[in-house]
Amino acid sequence: MEAYPSARESRLREQVALLRDLLSDVKRDAAHNEKVLRRFQERELALLGAADLVELLERLTRGMRRSFGLDCLKLKLLDPFRVLHDLLAPHAADGSGRLHDVELCGDVPATLARFDHLRMPWLGPWSDTAHEKLFGWRVGGSVALLPLAHTEGLAGYLCLGSRDPGRFKTHQATDFLAHLASTAAVCLENAVNRERLRLAGLTDSLTGLYNRRHLHHRLNQEVTRSQRYGQALSCLFVDADHFKLVNDRHGHAIGDQALIAIAQRLRTRLRASDLATRYGGEEFAVLLPETGLDSALVLAEQVRATIAETSIPSGPSDDIRVTVSIGVAELDSGDQRQDAGDRLLQAADEALYAAKSAGRNCVRSAG
Repeated sequence: MEAYPSARESRLREQVALLRDLLSDVKRDAAHNEKVLRRFQERELALLGAADLVELLERLTRGMRRSFGLDCLKLKLLDPFRVLHDLLAPHAADGSGRLHDVELCGDVPATLARFDHLRMPWLGPWSDTAHEKLFGWRVGGSVALLPLAHTEGLAGYLCLGSRDPGRFKTHQATDFLAHLASTAAVCLENAVNRERLRLAGLTDSLTGLYNRRHLHHRLNQEVTRSQRYGQALSCLFVDADHFKLVNDRHGHAIGDQALIAIAQRLRTRLRASDLATRYGGEEFAVLLPETGLDSALVLAEQVRATIAETSIPSGPSDDIRVTVSIGVAELDSGDQRQDAGDRLLQAADEALYAAKSAGRNCVRSAG
């Protein structure tokens, strides 16, 4: 007959059972932490491997939301001097929605106030008052707000939202999130600098408009899009009238100011999807995607009138006015040839010469 276990043996068995449970918990936590670490490392490698600024932003938003199983994610980037706005303008207007979750914040003090000047990751429960204006809709559950800080300052905030109230807890460790945010901030800084250097070779140093090289690059893209989807595409050629006389009478410095003024007036009339370029000398070319001939003519007349009303200081008490002639052409919807873009530019150029022959300071169309 077996003896009952002693009290000492019972305690030992209980302790062994507790140790086994504890070891099981440790193993489970270790496996979970390893999985989390691997996921964060994959995200960081994805950010570091982004080919350009737009791809980086997409990986910071769509990629991270999908990888972490989030219900909502918003990226708020500080942009007081509209640098990001200018870099991203062509992509924001392409209709792809790749930048849907990115918000550019020009008012830095107001943005910092919305985040209560947060400088460290904050995790906690959802608050309608504090968080609905950040995410744009009521997520509920819990949120994580990550400042994107780098050596030069603060780039913005990454806002993570989950319907699960236990996903982001107030006292939860933030080491992984803080490291990810730091990596994202450095990647953003590098991507912006690379994009600015790239665009420096595609822009005109005097007017800030794109140059002829970039025009031909975009022309091929827009013609292909127009041919594929049956969208209209028009082009303006804008030329300053009697510009040699301006240089001869007032000097090249005033001539440069006149070109800058023309470029500025062009910008005020164009959409983000339009492309204004300095084609050469005093001539400018403008691509107008999804714009037919009639609408392009209306825009051209508005541009002509706006420039004609612009006065350019040329001395202590003397201002000059510069007028422009504009040629307008629309891409032939049935033209599927490879050189259709060149034919569009040629048609706009011929219309420009027609405007010059008609007395200048007017608009003429091709055909």
